Amino acid sequence: MKLHIFNPEHDLALAFGGANFTAPHAGRQLRADLGYLPAVWASDGDFVLVDDVEAALERVRHLGARVKEVAFVTKDDLKALPFLKNRSEEHPDSLPVMSIDPWGWDAALCDQLARNGVPAVCLPDEQQLDNIRSLSNRKFAADVLSQLVGNDERLVGKSAYIEDMDTLRQRVGEWRHCVLKAPWSSSGRGIRYVQEVMDEPLIRWAEHILDRQGGIMIEPYYNKVADFGMEFESFADGVRYVGLSLFQTINGAYAGSILTQEHVKRELLARYLPSGLLDEVRQRIIDVLSPLFKNRYLGPFGIDMMICTSRRLHPCVEINLRRTMGHVAIALTPELVGAKELMRIDYEHTRYHLRVRPYKSEINNDIL
Repeated sequence: MKLHIFNPEHDLALAFGGANFTAPHAGRQLRADLGYLPAVWASDGDFVLVDDVEAALERVRHLGARVKEVAFVTKDDLKALPFLKNRSEEHPDSLPVMSIDPWGWDAALCDQLARNGVPAVCLPDEQQLDNIRSLSNRKFAADVLSQLVGNDERLVGKSAYIEDMDTLRQRVGEWRHCVLKAPWSSSGRGIRYVQEVMDEPLIRWAEHILDRQGGIMIEPYYNKVADFGMEFESFADGVRYVGLSLFQTINGAYAGSILTQEHVKRELLARYLPSGLLDEVRQRIIDVLSPLFKNRYLGPFGIDMMICTSRRLHPCVEINLRRTMGHVAIALTPELVGAKELMRIDYEHTRYHLRVRPYKSEINNDIL
């Protein structure tokens, strides 16, 4: 039995780094409007935390048989849930009977749950939270990238972690056309593009990131053909592959995903990549991350990739140490072999909407 939580403000909470984080309005509204989402990947009998039960029941109806038989609850219901077995003064060390499965773990979420009656034994401890935040730093992704690329000429990608403005200016002078990224940020935020020189607004932004987060990432700008990702889950015995994610981004922010079987996605990507490369990269990721995540992270994660010109693959643009929209797309994929649909998150009439539509070649140019 699980309690599922959709907390899309997770990345911003990691960037803040503390328990007293307040999500911006857009993050709070996304959570309120799409809080029902975990009903897609939950199991029958699980609970899903939402802001408004009646609204969740109404909004989930359009997904029909794709959702499980879950119970929607609000924070006011948490104290009544069966988190512990036989908890009493005589049995203070009773074991959890319910686990918690959020979009992503961070200190702010733990604080919210604790203040609403969730026992500490059901929450990650301070060391676990520190591990998650450390592994979510783009510096970690840069280290993984270097191990994945090695000397393989079919792959491309390099990134550097810079801790002062003088070194940053020097690297911009060397790479000229490049991308700057905050170590922690959400999709589409915390990213700036540089063409040869840094103007004053960009310098001030970089100085702020250095002061606030202690460093800044820089990488060359690559000519992108298409975005995609690989979704995984980390268990006690190692990392396991979940599936491919074909998606579109607009200004760095998620825009939509194609829903179709794994073999169809592989066929689409095979037109742009050397034979066998996807399988090799997938296994390299498992081999590299299994020991690095051991005793440090359990749960879903995704790795964003991109196809660049000359049939070269960037195997690690981002590591999202949380559930991703790619996981959602895989959970929503139609069972009919060969079927294709499009999943989008739209903002219309003052609300966010998850929509699943018949497939059309409208994202990632021709790749889909």
